Amino acid sequence: MAQRWDIFCTVIDNYGDIGVTWRLARQLAHEYGFAVRLWVDDLASFARIAPGLQPALAQQQLDGVSICHWPAQDFPATDAADVVIEAFGCPLPDSYLAAMVDRTRKPVWINLEYLSAEDWVAGCHGLASPHPQLPLTKHFFFPGFGDDTGGLLCERALPAQRDAWQADAARQDAYWQSLGVPPRRAGELRVSLFCYESAAAQQWLASCAAGSQPLRLLVPQGKVLPDVAAAFGLAQLPQAGDVLQRGALTLHVLPLTDQHGYDRLLWSCDINIVRGEDSFVRAQWAARPFLWHIYRQDEDAHLVKLEAFLQRYTAALSPAARQQIHALWQGWNREQDIGQVWQTLPAVLAEWQRYARSWPQMQLRHGDLATRLVQFTEKQLQ
Repeated sequence: MAQRWDIFCTVIDNYGDIGVTWRLARQLAHEYGFAVRLWVDDLASFARIAPGLQPALAQQQLDGVSICHWPAQDFPATDAADVVIEAFGCPLPDSYLAAMVDRTRKPVWINLEYLSAEDWVAGCHGLASPHPQLPLTKHFFFPGFGDDTGGLLCERALPAQRDAWQADAARQDAYWQSLGVPPRRAGELRVSLFCYESAAAQQWLASCAAGSQPLRLLVPQGKVLPDVAAAFGLAQLPQAGDVLQRGALTLHVLPLTDQHGYDRLLWSCDINIVRGEDSFVRAQWAARPFLWHIYRQDEDAHLVKLEAFLQRYTAALSPAARQQIHALWQGWNREQDIGQVWQTLPAVLAEWQRYARSWPQMQLRHGDLATRLVQFTEKQLQ
């Protein structure tokens, strides 16, 4: 009988939490043959990144995973799984905790935490936290960049799929055509933009329009569209399918896609501007230069996380490239005008492109997150 895993997730408006747990659930089902149930409180929002999902159903099977609605009240009676994951600290239902207690062999209980490159993560990864009243112990599992963390989420076949895609020009041309985007022009830079609202975005768009290099910008529907409208002087938000032109800048608004579609977009662009946690990791696997718009936190805690990653990411680069990337990322996240830095990017772009191809291999040399998670739980189950 297959080992049973239950993953609990509450959907936050930016889709990062559900994006991570949905990928993890599928990987555990496909690559390890586990029976995985994904409990989600907001199926309607989840359906925006999983188009086959039926939000009205309390339970359904999708892509090898059992999707269960997690109601706000009256959680359904069910047996607890062998491994239970509460994603990002979402508290488990009381009745489910009771079901965990009822098991003769208690489940392995994991709190899957947010990703961070900060040094303290290694010291907290794997720590046990006994429940104050119940005979249960929760373990903290931290994704991260060091060998002493939980690693990063990456499907086993993803690097080969990416390489095959990036080597197939005809397939990429067909992809662009399906989106209503013309083939590449000579000398054109192709950039994807999926970020939060930002004054930096408006200023950057104006700078790109005034530049000398043709830039084709692909913008999935999302929070940045008001900045796009302002930069192009529009009274209304642009819609999916709209094409905007200003100076050297051509902008295509794309419909929101599923996760596979977003991967293909990242693989197909020269530079990707991404937001949050899930897209941040996928941009790394795209093996292309990228800029991370990190989710804003109180007291500028996000800037500390940003700098921690930058220190790791740029450590092996030349001083010029390191300085350029720091200026780009910090400027964008501090909502500063990065136009001047952007215009000098070609001086370090070739080095950054080479480095972006080697970075995924360095991060996956000791296994991806699912592999490390399975190894960790197997030790607890012994």
